[in-house]
Amino acid sequence: MKVDFGVIDHVDRQHKPIAETYDSRLKLLEICDKAGFYAYHVTEHHFTPLGLAPSPLIFYAAASRITQRIRFAPLVLIATLYSPLRLASEICMLDHLTHGRLEIGTGRGVSGVELGFFNVKEQEAPAIYGEAVAVLMQALTQDCVDYHGKYFDYTNVPIELKPFQQPHPPMWYATNSPESAARVARHNMNLGTLLGSAEARPVVDAFKESWNAAHGGKGLKMPRVGVARNLYVAESDEKARERGMFGSRGFYESLVYLWRKHGATHFTLDEVLRSSESTLFTGTPATVRARIEQDIQESGADYFMARFAYGDLTHEESVRSLELFTSEVMPHFRK
Repeated sequence: MKVDFGVIDHVDRQHKPIAETYDSRLKLLEICDKAGFYAYHVTEHHFTPLGLAPSPLIFYAAASRITQRIRFAPLVLIATLYSPLRLASEICMLDHLTHGRLEIGTGRGVSGVELGFFNVKEQEAPAIYGEAVAVLMQALTQDCVDYHGKYFDYTNVPIELKPFQQPHPPMWYATNSPESAARVARHNMNLGTLLGSAEARPVVDAFKESWNAAHGGKGLKMPRVGVARNLYVAESDEKARERGMFGSRGFYESLVYLWRKHGATHFTLDEVLRSSESTLFTGTPATVRARIEQDIQESGADYFMARFAYGDLTHEESVRSLELFTSEVMPHFRK
């Protein structure tokens, strides 16, 4: 079974100085680059301990200077919160700085609380997002932007900066919805989902069916369809389980922080942890290999996004887990 691997990261807050967390992540990224991971996926969050990378493109700019091969694919840039012309310019800059290693994931934003801090009403976010992406794609692919919508209005804006990759970098979208997955497939975009394998299967199937209907027979390669998992690999199943659960508790405390503070969810932390059991993979290399094989078969995905740093796992713990994964798990899936 051949599987491509990526790394996903919220860069969530730890109980140490933020600069140390950044340094730790960049050191881990150097290992991932040498090990042959396809892409590094950073999320965007605001005003929450869940995300210390509210500007993924800035983080990628730093990462691009210490890596050679790994690609950078945010999941996602919240296009609803950007000036689309400025976002296009920054994407083009980074695409050139990385010599074509940038990919683009956009979304409208999953947290109504975070959007509200920017005075964006959650019910308006889909329409704002739609217009922002329309302007963004004009700016990436045309010599002039001329767009007149409800939220954005531009007249004959000259575009001097174009992407390194033509006509534009590869696109990504993250969703847990089969309907959205089918739409993404029609646009020939890569897909990521956070759902467990059983729940992810309808999303993956909808994507593949829609892609084949729209693009089958054109000689194109189907985009990646990925699942994201928290991971901890250790010398024993017991140790891996204990440390993986420790990291997950810290990660999900950050995840629910804003929701609970503003009454956006009624779930307790323990309920959230129980619901996330299917996306936490822990164990020895042999245990994790078997778990990934089962996950890929059940979900139908062909791309596996692993999270090695989360919660208050130490740098050394994340490094050891990553090293065991790259030396004893990844080779099994390259045959």
